[in-house]
Amino acid sequence: MMKRILILSGPTGVGKTEVSIELAKKLNGEIISADSMQIYKYMDIGSGKISIEEMQGITHHMIDILDPEDSFTVADFKSRATGIIEDIISRGKLPMLVGGTGLYIDSLIRNYSFTEAHKDDSYREELEVLAQKEGNQYVHQLLRDKDPISFENIHYNNLKRVIRALEVFKLTGKPFSNYKVEASYDLAYDVDYFVLTMNRETLYTRINKRVDTMMEKGLLQEVKFLKERGLTSEIQSMKGIGYKEILDFLHGDTTLEAAVDSIKQGSRNYAKRQLTWFRRNELVQWIDKDEFRDQDKILELIMKRNGF
Repeated sequence: MMKRILILSGPTGVGKTEVSIELAKKLNGEIISADSMQIYKYMDIGSGKISIEEMQGITHHMIDILDPEDSFTVADFKSRATGIIEDIISRGKLPMLVGGTGLYIDSLIRNYSFTEAHKDDSYREELEVLAQKEGNQYVHQLLRDKDPISFENIHYNNLKRVIRALEVFKLTGKPFSNYKVEASYDLAYDVDYFVLTMNRETLYTRINKRVDTMMEKGLLQEVKFLKERGLTSEIQSMKGIGYKEILDFLHGDTTLEAAVDSIKQGSRNYAKRQLTWFRRNELVQWIDKDEFRDQDKILELIMKRNGF
C-alpha cells in the first residue's frame, strides 16, 4: 500500500492555517510547513508565521529551522521534508504539507533533478564580481542567448537565480529552464492535493487587511531588528515581501506609506502568481471557500473526497 500524504495549499491570505489545524485534529496529522519564509527564525510577523497558541497542540515541522543569514534551496527542503514525512508515517500519523510555496510542494511529488548540475564556486564569484562592476542587468543579459526562457522569467534583480541559471548552463550545457519543463510526476506517495481559493476581490481585501495587521503587530520593529543584526537586501531571507519594502524605508529610499502600499501590491501579485502555478497542476483539487457556509463543510468535503 502506497504511503499517503495530504497537501493543503492556496494563495497568501486565503486562510490555510485555520483549515489545516482542524484537519490535523481530525486526521491525526502533523504539519510540515511548505513556506519559504517561515523556515527563518526572528522573521515572524512579515511571514505570517503561526504562533504556538494557533498551533493548538498540533506538531509543526520546518518552522524556525534557520537563522536569517542562512541560505536554503529547494533541494534542501526536499531532503529535510522527505525525512520528516517518513518519520511521521513510521509513527502511524498523517503527514500534512501546508503552505503556499508551490516549488517546495512540487519538489516532493515531481521528479526534479537537483544534483545533476553541481556547483562551480569560482564561476559564481566571477559573476558576482561582474554584477558589482557592471550591474545586475549586465549579468542578466548573459542569459538571453543561453537560456531565453529563464531570461524572460527571472528578474534581473534576482541575481542569485540568474547566476544559478548561468551556472547550470555552464556545467550541463542545458538551459536551467529545462529542469522545470522536463520535470515529471514521481509519486512516491498517495497524494491528496487541495488548494483553497476564493473570489479575487475578497482575497485582495483580506491581503490588504493582513498587511495592516502586520504593521500593527510590529513589522517595522521586526525589520529594524534584522537590519541591526546586519542583514541587508542582498541576503536571501530579506528579499521576502514585507522585508525588502520596509528595509527600503529604513534606508530612506521611500516613505513608510509607500512601503506599505508596495507590500500590499507585492502580496496581491504574489497571490496571483501562486494561483497561476497551482492551475498548471492536474493533481490539484480546488476548493472555493465562497461556496461553503462554514469551515466544517470544507473539512467534510476533504475527508469525503478521499475516504478519510
